[in-house]
Amino acid sequence: MGKLTSWFKRKPANSSDFDQEQPRLPPDNHHENEESDNESLSPRHRVQARQLLSQMKSLSSGITAKLAMGDKPLYRRIWFWAGLGIGGGTVAVIYGISSIDRTLPDKAALNTLIREQTLTIKAANGTILKQQGEATREQLKLDQIPDNLEKAFIASEDRRFQQHNGVDLQGIIRAVLNNLRSQNVVEGGSTITQQLARILFLKQERTIWRKLKEVRLAQKMEQELTKDQILERYLNLVYLGGGAYGVADAAWVYFSKSPDQLSLAEMATIAGLAPAPSLYAPDQNPEAAKQRRNLVLHRMQEDGVITAAQRQAAVQEPLTLKSSAPKRLQVESPYFTSYIQKELPKYVSSDVLATGGLVVETTLNPTWQKAAEEAVAKTLRNQGRWENFKQAAMVAIDPRNGEIQAMVGGKDFGKNQFNRVTQAQRQPGSTFKGFVYATAIAIGKSPYDSYLDQPFVVDGYEPKNYGENFHGSMSMRDALTRSINIIAVKVLIDVGFAPTIKLAHDMGIKSELKPTYSLALGSNEVNLLELTSAYGSFATQGLHTEVHGIRRILNRQGKVIWSSDFNSKRALDADSAAIMTWMLRNVVQAGTGGAAQLNDRPVAGKTGTSDEARDLWFIGYIPQLVTGVWLGNDDNRPTYGSSGSAAYTWHEFMEKAVEGMPVEKFPQRPKLEGRKGTIKAQRIKPKQVLNRSLSSDESKQVSSDDSGSSRRHRSRRRNSQEVQQSDDDTPRRRRRRDRTEEASSSNSTSESSSSRRRSRRAESDSSPPRRTRRSSSPTNTRSQQSSWRDRLRPPQE
Repeated sequence: MGKLTSWFKRKPANSSDFDQEQPRLPPDNHHENEESDNESLSPRHRVQARQLLSQMKSLSSGITAKLAMGDKPLYRRIWFWAGLGIGGGTVAVIYGISSIDRTLPDKAALNTLIREQTLTIKAANGTILKQQGEATREQLKLDQIPDNLEKAFIASEDRRFQQHNGVDLQGIIRAVLNNLRSQNVVEGGSTITQQLARILFLKQERTIWRKLKEVRLAQKMEQELTKDQILERYLNLVYLGGGAYGVADAAWVYFSKSPDQLSLAEMATIAGLAPAPSLYAPDQNPEAAKQRRNLVLHRMQEDGVITAAQRQAAVQEPLTLKSSAPKRLQVESPYFTSYIQKELPKYVSSDVLATGGLVVETTLNPTWQKAAEEAVAKTLRNQGRWENFKQAAMVAIDPRNGEIQAMVGGKDFGKNQFNRVTQAQRQPGSTFKGFVYATAIAIGKSPYDSYLDQPFVVDGYEPKNYGENFHGSMSMRDALTRSINIIAVKVLIDVGFAPTIKLAHDMGIKSELKPTYSLALGSNEVNLLELTSAYGSFATQGLHTEVHGIRRILNRQGKVIWSSDFNSKRALDADSAAIMTWMLRNVVQAGTGGAAQLNDRPVAGKTGTSDEARDLWFIGYIPQLVTGVWLGNDDNRPTYGSSGSAAYTWHEFMEKAVEGMPVEKFPQRPKLEGRKGTIKAQRIKPKQVLNRSLSSDESKQVSSDDSGSSRRHRSRRRNSQEVQQSDDDTPRRRRRRDRTEEASSSNSTSESSSSRRRSRRAESDSSPPRRTRRSSSPTNTRSQQSSWRDRLRPPQE
């Protein structure tokens, strides 16, 4: 530095002398380049180039002279650097703001209503079934929140809320001074808008970068939202301790009240929680809570919100708590909500699920759900004890749109979360016969086509009827009504495996179905949801709609990101579906489903029982609703019950579900003459068929059954025209379950599964034949039988 100073003192401060000390390019090269460049330019351009070169030399000389001047005032150089610093700082601030803005949500996201990582599942009527994460149970509109409660939060958290634009510099300065004066943190500098921005979009880490983003977000939110919108969101989302998010939840958690029931002192107590819920929680630190409450009341008086008398009265009010668990922890219909959560990945991507903040609007009818839960509980409490089954499941579906209206997946979700509606794969027993007979009707067969019920062995497989007795020649309608197994297998042989399996899948069965003779008797496992959905296709004249439980999914901004749009598909022609409904109505009116009858409307359905009564089923429907019931044990232990118990459970639910529901008629049975099939049969060609002759006792039983059957057949034929002309026959007066049991046992109409009532069979998946508890003689009369209670009572050790 000393050498440089002495050099400036030694040399005159003029440009020419300074230039002499500068290194120069060889003049020859310089001029050669200049001349060569000039030769390539036009005369006008060469003149402009010389002028520009002259100006640049002058400018260079001036800058050099100023740098060499030692007698200029020093303040000029200070202001130069100051200006440069200010300019650079401005550029840095602008760049920083733009960098922050790039990390913030877009303008549309500023309308967010819900925290991240939350999930809210709602019923069809808007009531909340389940919430997950930091969710607010009760979202209130601003006009539903008491004015004093709003003012209490403003006085406590942001006294200039109506004046600032998101950031309050005066509030920050005031908070700093008050905290210094009190030597404690008694007031925060963040505005309500800043707090809302942090709640919705930012994490809670204490960094400068997070604070800068919070400030910028608050400014943007003030531009996009009104003050009322900001305040409403804040009061619904702010965490107030005890698991409470929002003022409505806090009012319930601490005082077991709704916000409009709170006193002024209680409102001030809740408002005082916002800065530090754990510190001011009234159930944890009552003295600190009182002090904070009184401070809020003092500020409210200062702001003119309340009078001195009101403040004094509130201060003197004792702090009386009545704690309750947060409502957001309550779960309604847990089997259904857990099913919904498993279904969500089908409709929204994994990244959307990970972000959270979703509201799922479901199809559940809370009134029907309650009725279903009561019906299942009643059956388990009563019939379950006598008939040795510990679990039950029920699902109700609107067949016209596939929406699940009610779902009970078991006895106690708290002890076992296994959903027996959607997860349990069980043998459907004779309920599967509905698809076998529907295929037969669809290929053109008449419900009056007859088959011979007698001992029958096909390719080594021998189906058995319940009670192991036989009935001779029977129509398909009567065979379905009385659930005759042998005839069901013979019908399956006539129509074929492939058409039957395809129709069942088209109607709604999702599980794999294997082409075996036992398929006709329900040996292939299915779940209750798909079986019930498939029977709904009968109720809608052959149309099937994909079963589902979600109507809409909304994101954090309240925008719909998915809505249900399931179109109906033709699974069975309308005439065949109408004929099947006519046949299934007879099952309820005169067969095994008698316990399901309703007093004011027609019912169609089918019972089912698997081997050793391990599974008890009834799937029934009216035009507006199809409901399925399953009873049994998770460990597959045999029961002492019958499908009549399932039909009775169905009746208990439907009797309440149809209250206020208009009576709709089933379609009239179409004419049977001249019908053409809509499905092509693929008759099975067995390798070996054995028709065993009847024993003398079996022949007597067939004769007895035939006489009764023929009389019933003639009576039904006489009434067939009436049934065809009018479909709203008055059903019989509902029977008690014991009468149904007695009738079904005397007529040998109780159900069985694929492996039941077999003595010789070829399928490797067959189960052992059922050990009968009845007398081996097929000629027992009703008077010789014990009462239904004695038959259902567990055997004494």
